[in-house]
Formats: sequence, structure tokens, C-alpha cells
Amino acid sequence: MAKDFSTREENYSKWYNDIVQRAGLAESSAVRGCMVIKPYGYAIWEKMQAALDKMFKDTGHSNAYFPLFIPKSFFSKEADHVEGFAKECAVVTHYRLKNDPEGKGVVVDGDAKLEEELVIRPTSETIIWDTYRQWIQSYRDLPILVNQWANVVRWEMRTRMFLRTAEFLWQEGHTAHATEQEALDETYQMLDVYADFAENFMAIPVLKGVKSENERFAGAVETFCIEALMQDGKALQAGTSHFLGQNFAKAFDVKFASKEGKLEHVWATSWGVSTRLVGALIMAHSDDNGLVLPPKLAPIQTVIVPIYKNNTQYEAVLAKANEIKEALQEKGILVKLDDRDTHKPGWKFNEYEFKGVPVRLAIGPRDVENGTVEMARRDTLEKEIVSIDGVEEKVGALLAEIQENLYRKALAFRTENTRKADSWDEFKQILDEHGGFIEAHWDGTAETEQHIKEETKATIRCIPLDENKETGKCVYSGKPSERRVVFARAY
Repeated sequence: MAKDFSTREENYSKWYNDIVQRAGLAESSAVRGCMVIKPYGYAIWEKMQAALDKMFKDTGHSNAYFPLFIPKSFFSKEADHVEGFAKECAVVTHYRLKNDPEGKGVVVDGDAKLEEELVIRPTSETIIWDTYRQWIQSYRDLPILVNQWANVVRWEMRTRMFLRTAEFLWQEGHTAHATEQEALDETYQMLDVYADFAENFMAIPVLKGVKSENERFAGAVETFCIEALMQDGKALQAGTSHFLGQNFAKAFDVKFASKEGKLEHVWATSWGVSTRLVGALIMAHSDDNGLVLPPKLAPIQTVIVPIYKNNTQYEAVLAKANEIKEALQEKGILVKLDDRDTHKPGWKFNEYEFKGVPVRLAIGPRDVENGTVEMARRDTLEKEIVSIDGVEEKVGALLAEIQENLYRKALAFRTENTRKADSWDEFKQILDEHGGFIEAHWDGTAETEQHIKEETKATIRCIPLDENKETGKCVYSGKPSERRVVFARAY
């Protein structure tokens, strides 16, 4: 580990930024608050995209694309929506530049003002529901199950790469249904899809729940979420699924003729995850030696590093290394053979360890003679000498073991850092000394939730869906409470 690389204990924020930059995931751009996603970071996002896209299509959804620009008037049609996003919107007012006659460069052409200003997409509900009005006339046109992969802009002043940037990549699903129950079923189904992806691909355990009114998506009737716990004890919202009711259908006058011949408003959902999942992946698993990736999302699952001293050794070692590479590829394992002669093996070991490659194979002249290879795993840094015969089976089994181990470790961390608080003093003590998830009673009022947030910076992350009701007294106000909810400080 390089001396200038921070540990989690020394400076968690710098540790995170060091990993993002030194592992080659992203870097700051010339535009304040925006990032350049580098090839290795984008490869992780592509793996996420591929897995999620299959899950969406397996549940009946199709991809489409809608414009980046949205007429400003669309936002005024749904009052809660415009209020929720107004402060984050970037707006296009002119469409042309011209040379400044005073010689000060280029300026906006005052004669090229748009008739209607355009908002750069912060989310697409408005333009999509304006479009759906053209698509929907009858119950026969329903349901519409559409997803789009896109970028959005939310003008954030305090940014952190992947976690919160002015522009980021995401997917957003937008569905239309004939009945309330169908829309609710869709909302829950997509929440389950996100939880499945987080746990089985990202190896991150998540809580499924509903948001409080204060934390609800602007324009939604209910917002459901998955919440994950990071290694610094802060929560991260990893995905949301919104039941929109008929709010947007009424705002954009989207009606359909039912089987009974009645004209009714459509029921809607929207749901999405973004590149902040890459940030979640970093913070949930990585250690003081760099990035740690779950095998299912690793762009390189296994790297082979040849060790040699001269050309004769190089040819023999490389021949065997290529045999191993081909055997691994035939098993569907993503493998890289790093045969560069510009870097020493030790440098390569450190590089791939820092990049979080799950398995490393090292092979030298003695290994070729003995029919062996050194196999190292990134999650525990353990190494062992194994036979080359059947190495593809051993690597495949190890990748599965690493995937499971990362999940078990993250689950154990969450369990150890989930505590109950029954008094206000206890709540504040746990929050300041430990962080993590706090299960506490809440009286159900927005006022109490706001007071808690103002005094501690903790918010209600979710009201768990699987939580049994348990009467008690609100940890803050002392008023009656029907259940515990989950509080945490969050990203």
C-alpha cells in the first residue's frame, strides 16, 4: 500500500476518493460537480447494466429513449413534482452564441432566446407522461412497461464522485396500468428486483421499506426503497420504486376506455437506480489495500501474472499461462493475462490488488516444472499453491466462495451495527458513538422527524416492510407509536 493512501480509520472520505482515483474508476472533469467515468469504472457500470437489463426484460419490460430536454411548463403541471425538483434544475434559455463585438470572446445571442425554456432532464416523469397521452386510448394499450438508460442533471453544489454529482447515469422505469392493484404489484416487484440485484450481484444486504412523507419522491403517493449500510456507519439509499397513483395521469390528462366503456385515469409507477451503486460497491467491501469487487460485477475476475527472468523462461511460462487462460475462458470466467514486459510482477500484484480483481494466478518456471500455480484471493489476501490440472474448476469455486463471503461479511457488519434505542439520550449516544442503523419508535409526524433531523442529522431511512408492529413511545416526543422505524445518518 502506498504511503499516500489513506486508511478508513484515518480519513474515510479521503480513503474513498483515493480508491476512486487510484483504482482508475473516475476523475474530476473541467465542469464543476461532474466526473469523467474512466474505462475501468465504466466497465463495472456496464456489468451492472447488463445484469439489471436482463432482470428488467425477464419481468416483461422493454427499453426506450425520451428527450434530454423537457419543456419548463411540464413541471408546473404536477405541483409536488415541481416543488421537489425546482432547486436542482438546470435550464436552457438560449440556443446560440455569438462573438462579442467588444472582443471578450463569445456571449449568448440575446436574439436567440427560446420561446419556451427547457429543463435538462432531472427525471423523466413529465415528458414521458405527456408522451403516454398519445400512446394510450384503451385498456388494450395497457400495461406499458418501459425502461430507459439515460443521464440526468441535478444541480448539486456539494458533490462526491459516484455518490452525488451534477450529472449521473441511471435507469428509470415508467409503467402505466389499468388498475391500482396492478400498479402496486409492479412497484413491489421492482423493489424485489433491486433487492435481488443488490444482494446477489453486489453482495450487499439491504433493508426493504417505505419512505416517510418527508423523504417521499416528489409527486409519488408512496416511495419504497432499499437501504444499505456502509462501513463508516452511514446509510445509502441504493434504489427506489415509486407508486405514483394517478397523479401524473391527471396532470397530463392520460385516460383510457375501460372494458366497461368508462373513461378512467391511468395508474402509474416509476423506479430507478444510478451510478451511485458503484459508490456503494466501493464503500461496502473495500479495505485499506484498495478496492474489493464481488466477482459477479468484476470486469476482470481473474488475472494471470507470469514470472520469468529471461526469454527462454518467458516462452515456457507464457505458453502454460495461455493454456490456463483458455481453460478459464471456456468456463466463462473473465480473465486477463498480463504479459507486459514494462512492469515487474510485484508492481502488477499491487496494481491488481488495488483494483480489486477477485483472483490472481501467478506462474513461474518452477510452477511450470511442478505443474502448479499460486492462487491468491482478494477478499482475504490468502494464497495457496494449487495444481494446474483442473485449475479452472478451482478458480470457479473460489469466485463463488468470494461472492458469498463478501455478502456474509457485509451482513455481519450490518447486524453488529443495528441497535435499538428506547430513549432520546440512548438514541443520540448510539448515533454519536457507533452510527449504523437505529431501530426506534416514532410518533408518525413530519414535525418530529424534522426535529430529529435538525438536531442529529439522522433521518428515517425506511419503515421496514417486514417489521412486525410493536407499540411503544416515540423516542423523541414520548407520544404513542405503532412500530419501530430505521434511522441513520446517510449519504
